[in-house]
Amino acid sequence: MVEVTPRYGEVWVARLNPNQGREIGKTRPVVVLQTNAVTEAGLPTVLVAPLTSRLHEGAEPLRVRLPARDRLLKDSFICVEQLRAIDRGRLGEGPLTRLTAQEHKATRRTLRGLLEI
Repeated sequence: MVEVTPRYGEVWVARLNPNQGREIGKTRPVVVLQTNAVTEAGLPTVLVAPLTSRLHEGAEPLRVRLPARDRLLKDSFICVEQLRAIDRGRLGEGPLTRLTAQEHKATRRTLRGLLEI
């Protein structure tokens, strides 16, 4: 098995099933939100937030828009409120694209608001 080394701000495809309740599942793009230092330390999991192509009413404050580009084929939204740690073995194809500086900033701002940090 080839060891994948995702980097902060990269978008990868991940297998999120099995999910439970309202957790986002399926195989879908996710954005890596774990620092590179933690990844390089050999932690077997990676902190990610899934992407969706649908924006549900009322979810706007928790989502960051990510336009289609590179190998990300659909306009998407980062579901910051669905942050989760996954085993690196769940990652597939990637990176599809990388967050821009503006998208990094918006994601960090949304995370700080969500976690009150």
